[in-house]
Amino acid sequence: MTYPKRATSKASQTTHQRDHHHDTVQTPITSAAAWESASAIMPNASKLPALFISHGAPTLAIEQSATTSALARIGQNLPKPRAIVIMSAHWQSAKLEISSNPQPKTWHDFSGFAPELYDLQYPASGQPALAETLAQQLTARGITCSVNPVRACDHGVWAPLRHLYPEADVPIVQVSLPQHYDSIACYQLGAQLAHLRDEKILVIGSGNITHNLQALRWDADSIDQAAKSFKQWLLQQLKIDIPTALDWQQYPEYKDIHPSDEHLLPLFFALGAGQRVSVVHQSMAHHSLGMDIYRFD
Repeated sequence: MTYPKRATSKASQTTHQRDHHHDTVQTPITSAAAWESASAIMPNASKLPALFISHGAPTLAIEQSATTSALARIGQNLPKPRAIVIMSAHWQSAKLEISSNPQPKTWHDFSGFAPELYDLQYPASGQPALAETLAQQLTARGITCSVNPVRACDHGVWAPLRHLYPEADVPIVQVSLPQHYDSIACYQLGAQLAHLRDEKILVIGSGNITHNLQALRWDADSIDQAAKSFKQWLLQQLKIDIPTALDWQQYPEYKDIHPSDEHLLPLFFALGAGQRVSVVHQSMAHHSLGMDIYRFD
């Protein structure tokens, strides 16, 4: 497995786990061991894309907008996944964890919103066998990893999935975002899991293409031009120059767009699992939140 080289030294100032044997041939990480009949999923498997979803504010869960319509169309048009493996910006951890909770609760991990938002439930099941399989395979490659049997689904997971799969009938395995991971580490993790797409498993990164809450203006029709310019620049790099996209912190005044990086990093997780980007949806919400959805094939 070959990873892109960083464009400059700015892309990473932290230490993280890497696969130092990427020049050797390795057996792909797959989900086969998680299913009772592994052979049953292979002949008819339809390769799925990886997705990056900008999940916006928790109110996305109850909105009817261009963003939620785009999510609904994705769910209607893609072959139904066997499972979802998702990284959310709202699960940061000391080390890489994978949720093995068989019935993850719907966690309302926010405050100050309308009461109806706290009544919502998204009762999708977990898939412990898949979580265990992935953790074992990643550990065997020297990536520090463990399962978490009690993790609930945060709103970065269930808010967009309410529109993508409203019946909550696709099992979910959530992957944490380690605090020491940068864009390259997230990319590498996504690349490790890329073969899951061959087995009808949908790989998703859930965050925001732009995310400066200090600049947010609720329900404003105005657009933060600095945020719009950043996402246009980043999309162009994703199309023509992945190493520069990974080195996104070279962008002038990037901290005005992402004061912290946790909402952008899931993008690189999805990129690692796909590579070729196409735009599913583009919009802005609440002045400063970029609501783009990208597909990676």
